Amino acid sequence: MIDVGIGEHAIDYAKDFTASVLSIAVLGSFACSCGDTWASEIGTAISSHIPVLITTFSKVPVGTNGGVTITGTISSILGGTTIGVSYYITLVSILAIRRITVIPPQWPIIVIGCLGGFLGSAFDSVLGATLQYSGYCSVKKRVVHKPASTVRHISGRSILDNHGVNFVSCLLTSIVMPIIGYFLWKGMM
Repeated sequence: MIDVGIGEHAIDYAKDFTASVLSIAVLGSFACSCGDTWASEIGTAISSHIPVLITTFSKVPVGTNGGVTITGTISSILGGTTIGVSYYITLVSILAIRRITVIPPQWPIIVIGCLGGFLGSAFDSVLGATLQYSGYCSVKKRVVHKPASTVRHISGRSILDNHGVNFVSCLLTSIVMPIIGYFLWKGMM
């Protein structure tokens, strides 16, 4: 807040670089979270396809960390886009009408949200498939996330839990999206 003050700032990398980077980082993090949640919830609930592991494309049981479907991927894009559209509508409605004509176009916020949902969900899937344990329990007849004698390993290692995977994927997305945003807005100038 010391650098950028309070209030809403238009995304303008040329005139307000720090505020633009921070705004897009937050947008990317929220898009990642929403995209991943929609992919998991909607993809699991309505997909008729068997998930494939993002790292090997081998079929895996529903609930496997790193398992992806087309329905889940589309859901992640829609989740991120929802965040982008929400941010865009809020920003444009808060900024004074006179400022709208002197600032760069703000519609790329929607694209950033869309990409943030997709990339964040992809980061989450790769991290889940490699750093989060998934196994199939022959007693419970379902996917579990801790090794045991009755569990057959499917993927991943017990390095991160679900919270750790979510944190790292949001962090990565919040780092990558301001870079993408910079080049997106730079290309419009």
